[in-house]
Amino acid sequence: MISGIARTFFMGGFECSTHRRRDGVRLDLSVSTRHEEFAAHDYRRLVDVGIRTARDGIRWHVIEPRPGHYDFGTARRMIAASLSAGVQVMWDLVHFGWPDHVDPFAADFPERLADFALHFAEVLRSEGVDAPIVAPVNEISFLSFAGGEAGFFNPFAHRRGDEFKRQLVRGAITASRTLRAVNPATRLVHTDPIIHVIARLDRREDEPAAHAHEQAQYASWDAISGRTHPEFGGSPDLLDILGINYYVHNQWAYPGGHGSMIRPSSPLYRPVHEMLVDTHARYGRPMFIAETGIEDAPRPMWLAYMAHEARAAIRRGADLFGLCLYPITNHPGWEDDRHCRNGLWDYADDTGHRPVYEPLADELRRQQDLMARFAAGAEVEDPPLDLAQFDPIAMWVAEATEHSRE
Repeated sequence: MISGIARTFFMGGFECSTHRRRDGVRLDLSVSTRHEEFAAHDYRRLVDVGIRTARDGIRWHVIEPRPGHYDFGTARRMIAASLSAGVQVMWDLVHFGWPDHVDPFAADFPERLADFALHFAEVLRSEGVDAPIVAPVNEISFLSFAGGEAGFFNPFAHRRGDEFKRQLVRGAITASRTLRAVNPATRLVHTDPIIHVIARLDRREDEPAAHAHEQAQYASWDAISGRTHPEFGGSPDLLDILGINYYVHNQWAYPGGHGSMIRPSSPLYRPVHEMLVDTHARYGRPMFIAETGIEDAPRPMWLAYMAHEARAAIRRGADLFGLCLYPITNHPGWEDDRHCRNGLWDYADDTGHRPVYEPLADELRRQQDLMARFAAGAEVEDPPLDLAQFDPIAMWVAEATEHSRE
């Protein structure tokens, strides 16, 4: 089944990370991709290719330059641009970044985030957004591990992952209740990666630890829904929409590290549709693939694979209503500013024009047609794809990821 939440099944996501790197440089991808500058062009460009739902984010560090002093000018311009183009936007409040005057470990962090959410909800209402969709905190599980446990992401803490996760969950819950208090029609999105973790074949004794590591992917959703940690204030109504993030290297052998990734061609590589079905069975909530993509020439075939898996999950009863190409535009690499060619469109010139990657555009049109026929009840032939074609880039991504954590 496909819930009528998104205006189109295929969506476009604009990279909007705003975190600080280890060298102190603050990333601001909405600026470096020139999306903030050319938002009106970008939203109209989505409509031109049949996409009318997007993921995007607002920039907390710019909007609240001093504690309690808000300037939503940048957000208002983007909201106006999306409304003018007729694009429905799912807005991220925290996409890995916050102002320097906010301490994510401080006791007042949930209230600081809730106050930011309150003012944004009022801005959305004043701009005429009657049914907003907001994601309070992007990827709580990943951020708490990367920033609180392993220390390769801001705030660069070690062995404080559980503490950081509690802070982020409390913040997401408090912000969610605040958003709903301003506008009860607000839909809430909670995004996290789905993963598959196994024990190495020569280390069967690690199976309990591998299973526990895999189950940790559900920790933030369980707490937001009130299944665990009732003292946080979670409840089933707050776990409204699940945003599922999946990339080619999301499967590995415990405990991870160099050489641990499961190749897509391996019989140990779990089909994504099974992971989607499991997630839906656990929560029974509407879901969408909130992030997926790959770099360079495999882009069209990766879209074909993920759309294939989406249809397979829907056939098995998952309430999956969308698939977001993320990111929809190429962007500079977080660590080294390299040109990441993973989008449908490239960097913008001074007029706002972005060259299109035609092979991905062609595949998007093909998949849009297939999904339209599938949604109408027609039989759609979905032959399995040769996943070995993704092995080289999967290994490169996995090794580059491990290197960035060192």
